[in-house]
Amino acid sequence: MEITLNNITKKYGDVIAVDNISLEFKQGELIALLGPSGCGKTTLLRIIAGLISHDKGEIYFNGKDISKFSPQKRNAAMVFQNYALFPHLTVEQNVGYGLKVKKLPQKQINDWVKSVLERVELNNYGKRRIYELSGGQKQRVALARALVVQPDILLFDEPLSNLDEKLRVNMRQEIKKIQREIGITSVYVTHDQGEALAIADRIVVMDKGKIQQIAMPDELYYNPANAFVANFVGKANLIDCSLEKRKGNRAAINLLGKNIEVQIEKEFSGDIITVLLRPEEIRFVKNCEGIKAIVKWKENLGGINRYKLEAFGSEIVVDVFNRRNYNSLELGETVYIDFNDDAVYILYD
Repeated sequence: MEITLNNITKKYGDVIAVDNISLEFKQGELIALLGPSGCGKTTLLRIIAGLISHDKGEIYFNGKDISKFSPQKRNAAMVFQNYALFPHLTVEQNVGYGLKVKKLPQKQINDWVKSVLERVELNNYGKRRIYELSGGQKQRVALARALVVQPDILLFDEPLSNLDEKLRVNMRQEIKKIQREIGITSVYVTHDQGEALAIADRIVVMDKGKIQQIAMPDELYYNPANAFVANFVGKANLIDCSLEKRKGNRAAINLLGKNIEVQIEKEFSGDIITVLLRPEEIRFVKNCEGIKAIVKWKENLGGINRYKLEAFGSEIVVDVFNRRNYNSLELGETVYIDFNDDAVYILYD
């Protein structure tokens, strides 16, 4: 199913929840709607599902205007954050509920439920009650219930928010695997940038009802459209620096006292520019080779050590891999850092 949104707007009084959004979803694509609380992502998802009406614009499924269709006529299934399972029913009764509402023959219901429970690896859990399941198993039941009705579109409303970190990682891998096998067009709402980067084919970053950027995960991370995207997706060092010279599509800048050349991809004006330098792109070096800095803070995050440094009046975050017997730096210690020229990206907005 291909989905096209054309100038979708939704207001609540004077508040614009979704502001003139146009989007295209390709057949079989998994799109993540990513943004902070209140950015409009869940509202947009519910508009696609038909659960709430929009004030302006059109929605097309495979080129057909379904803007006024009821949720039942859109053949879209939703997986909710709180599972929305019936506690008095068994797993197989929960999964087959939508088929029962459609009044399908019981044998067909049984066959379809059995097939989808095998797909989500719950084939031995059909007779269990919901209270007997773990959080991850409940989410699998919710996914199975959505899949069994054979929808054209699968909609996820922050489905993993109630799970612990390890379960979230496992479940997002399972969701992506199943989605790829079935080839169903899917829209996935999340506020977790790591989740979006891991699961999505493309990511739509939203803020204040507007789209900030639409891009594939790598492009979004390394080439953010603006400072908001750079800060929201990953950890970012945003540093103002002076433009020394410009020639064609190259610019000479002074960044933390280091003269470097960077690629210019868009037009900009002024002699002060803001650049992005990711923490993992910075390395510690011997004192004769780098930029002098002072350690102001440090955090052990398990796989990495994160340091906050002060250099040339700017706060710089540096991430380094943690290793056994690694001698971490001390607060107040003088260190020296460096980075490659091509690690620096100019922000144009």
